[in-house]
This record gives sequence, C-alpha cells and structure tokens, in this order.
Amino acid sequence: MEQSSGHELNADQIAYWNGPSGQRWADRHAVQETLLGPIADVLIDRAKPKSGERVIDVGCGSGATTVAFAKAVAPGGFALGLDVSEPMLSQARALAPKGLPLDFVLADATVHPFEPASFDLLASRFGVMFFADPIASFANLHRALKPSGRLAFACWREPKENPWMMAPLMAVYKHVPKMPPVGPEEPGPFAFASEERVMRILKGAGFVDAAMQPYDLAMDIAIGGGLDAAVDGALQIGPASRALQGHPPETYDAAKASIRDMLAPFLKGQSVTLQGAIWIVTAKAA
Repeated sequence: MEQSSGHELNADQIAYWNGPSGQRWADRHAVQETLLGPIADVLIDRAKPKSGERVIDVGCGSGATTVAFAKAVAPGGFALGLDVSEPMLSQARALAPKGLPLDFVLADATVHPFEPASFDLLASRFGVMFFADPIASFANLHRALKPSGRLAFACWREPKENPWMMAPLMAVYKHVPKMPPVGPEEPGPFAFASEERVMRILKGAGFVDAAMQPYDLAMDIAIGGGLDAAVDGALQIGPASRALQGHPPETYDAAKASIRDMLAPFLKGQSVTLQGAIWIVTAKAA
C-alpha cells in the first residue's frame, strides 16, 4: 500500500485513515454515500460549480463528490480529488466513470505543492476538520486558488445537535469508560462546530467574506435496512465504534444490545431516523 506523506502534525490522522478504520470506511462507501449523498447535493448547490472551472475536492474519500464536481464542470473543467487515505482512494479510482475530467491524488492538503492560482473552487464534504494546523492548511489551499476563487465546504455542528452520531455513543458509555475529551482546537469531526473558530481560521488563511449557513437533516442511519442495519452501522464506524475498540466480546455484545434498545423507538418501517446538523461554509479568496 502506498502511504501518504504529509505534515508531521497530521501523522496520526494519516495513520488512522490508512489503517483498519480507513479500510472500514472504504468498505462501507456505498452505504455511507446513501447516507451522506443529500449533503453533497446541498454543498454542490451552494458551491455553484460552473462548466470549465477547476475544482479541488479536499478529503474526497471514495470519490463521489469529486465525480459530481467533475460532471458539473465538464467538459472543459477539471476536478482534483485529494485525500490521505489510500484505501478510500483505491475505491475512488475504481468507481469513477471513465471519461470524466478528474484525477485523484494521495496527498496532505497542508503541504501538497499545488500550482499557485490555478483553481476556481475549493470544496469539501467533511474533509477539512482533521487538520492539526488548520490555518496553515487553508493558507496552502488558498494559494492554489485564483484571486477570483471561492470556497465551499460542509462540516458538522455541535455534538448535541447530531444525535445520529452521539446517541449510539451514549448507549455504549453504559458499558465502557468515556473516551478522553477532544479539545475544541483538536482535529476531529466536530472541530469546526464553532462559528468563531471557523471564521478565525479562514481569516488567518487569507479568505474574505466568510459565511456559515446551518442546515438540519434527517439521517436514516439504517439506510432503509431496518433496525439491525442501524445497529451494525453504529458499531462499524463513528464514535460508538471507536469507544468499543479493545474491549472484550461480552462488553461488545452488551453495548450492541443497548444501542438496539436505544434505537428501537426511532424505527419507522425500515428507517431509523435521527437528527443531524451541519454548516455550509462559504468564502472568497480575495
């Protein structure tokens, strides 16, 4: 496996996304895309990619958003999908339709040598919250944008506003110690929940006219597969999964039963729907 090199402060994230967790995300790419696809639609609507434009898709994962951007800017444009995870990029390369103007690069956006002033749009769906030094990372990405360039990305709001992730974790905490708290400035899924912090980062990196629009979502964590699928999903990826790592089978089984009990009241038909909440962040290069 090719290993991504990058900024030394991002080494833990690079290792994480190239290890078993990154492989689990890659293996679940189709399910996750069904879950997160509506967010891509919102992001692309706000980003407004135009035919002929060049787009950087940061943290592109298995490539669905890069493909969507490539279709929007074709035939004269180009979409570059960037990620540190070789397992997910392998999926992206295998799944991308032939003939689209796109490419995928295994790279850390913090240090990748982009051609200066060569892109019109910087976009990301949940790929920018894991930088150890986000101002440095966004400054590097800012240099890749033309003066007329712009930014649009999706990030999660506060944990309490995202019970689709946090409710299974609370059920697991009946059986295991709580994970060490993640500081508000540390990389993680909720690292950009604070408006003040995001505005400070973007300003520090050279962006102007930043704005954050909240969106509330109904997240069917069963993906139409019923209660068992919802429970399995919570146990495979996300905070509940991380909290159970290293614990014995009997603890896992007890936690699984608690997750099932917690989710059962939300079952409607084959869906298990809980609330999600995101920001769509936009800004201009100059």
